Amino acid sequence: MITRLFHAWERRLAAITTDRVVRGFDWGIDWLKWDDTSIAEPGKAIDAWSAQVMRDTDRFFDTPPTDEYRLNDDLLSFPSVLTTPNPNNNTVYAKFHRAANRQSRAAVVVLPQWNAAPDGHMALCRWLARVGVHALRLSLPYHDRRMPPELNRADYIVSANIGRTLQVCRQAVLDARRAIHWLAREGYERIGVLGTSLGSCLAMLTAAHEPRVMAAALNHVAPYFADVVWEGLSTAHIRTGLDGSIELDQLRRLWMPISPEPYIERMRGKQIILVYARYDLSFPPRLSRQLIDGFERRGIPYDLFVLPCGHYSSGIMPFSWLDGYALVRFLQRTLC
Repeated sequence: MITRLFHAWERRLAAITTDRVVRGFDWGIDWLKWDDTSIAEPGKAIDAWSAQVMRDTDRFFDTPPTDEYRLNDDLLSFPSVLTTPNPNNNTVYAKFHRAANRQSRAAVVVLPQWNAAPDGHMALCRWLARVGVHALRLSLPYHDRRMPPELNRADYIVSANIGRTLQVCRQAVLDARRAIHWLAREGYERIGVLGTSLGSCLAMLTAAHEPRVMAAALNHVAPYFADVVWEGLSTAHIRTGLDGSIELDQLRRLWMPISPEPYIERMRGKQIILVYARYDLSFPPRLSRQLIDGFERRGIPYDLFVLPCGHYSSGIMPFSWLDGYALVRFLQRTLC
């Protein structure tokens, strides 16, 4: 009965958003700059491209340094590593929340969920600041002021365009690494990442490739990017765009470079908390437990917190408070 109640509530909360657009399927191979012309079929070409990426993901997520950081009041901006066709998207913005204890050397980069409002996660950042953790809240690609005028939602970071989704999620990881490099340059020594939903996936990819990250708070988790898009309530409109053009097994292979599962071993030695919601229809608990099992099989220690709610309802009191408390307590304990 509780499951039915929460699932019905989740569907009502999801239905509040009425501007989702079903966009047509596109291989998006032009986004990959793949110069191997020996494979004519686009799906097979992207399969080969993804397999090549997985042989050297350090190169894929390599983040060149920059000196073009600008901090105006509490707004940090810097150029993105990747240049996309949308000029608005090529500058990264992040809101810096200074800790009450200005001498603290602990800091965290916060990656919000897909389509987060411009003020999303700001209360969480203020909470972190109160307990002594400086918080840098990043705007994801195609969000907030990075969104081009033709969009109402951040459709270009997750969509039925296979190549674009790969590259824009990669862009988010490179942006997060540049934000971490700025924190290190400013003298912050104990650095973590916190991500929610899509941000959780991106945070794990960041932590797996950025040696400066000591702690990762991963809020709503799953092992494969493709499976969440295929099964999730929040991405049902994307699944509609994919249907008839690709199967899940192939999609999982193509999106492997932006999936958490292959990077679990790289999380060894970091402090980790995994959070999932028991009645989640967007990140189904079965998928969350698969990722947890991956940590278990490898013997990698982690903290676990299970929310007694769903995905959308985790942003509503009292569940938002429970979620925030678990995340803040973990980061305070591991970084301060």
